[in-house]
Amino acid sequence: MYQTILTAVYACYLVFMSLASFFLFRSDKKKAQKGADRTKEKTLLMSAVYGGAIGAFIGRIIFHHKTDKKYFSVTIILSLLLQLAVLAILIYLLLAK
Repeated sequence: MYQTILTAVYACYLVFMSLASFFLFRSDKKKAQKGADRTKEKTLLMSAVYGGAIGAFIGRIIFHHKTDKKYFSVTIILSLLLQLAVLAILIYLLLAK
C-alpha cells in the first residue's frame, strides 16, 4: 500500500518538477533573445537536480539553450540518471510484491 503511494507521489513530483524546469529553460531562452534580465544558472541547474532533469534535458534540446556549457550537460545527465534509477527501483519493488 505505502509502496504504491510512494511510487505515485515520486512520479508525480518528477512530472511537476520536469514541467517547471522545462518552462524555466523556455523562459530564460526568451529572455536571452530579448536582452532582458535572465534566470540565474544556479536556478536552472537546481531545477534539474531537484527532480526536473527530464524537463531540463528536453528544454535544452528544444530551445537550444545552454547546450555549449559542459557543466550543464554533466549535471543534467547525472541528475536524469539518478532520478530514473530511483524511479526504476521503486517500480521494481512495487512489482516484486
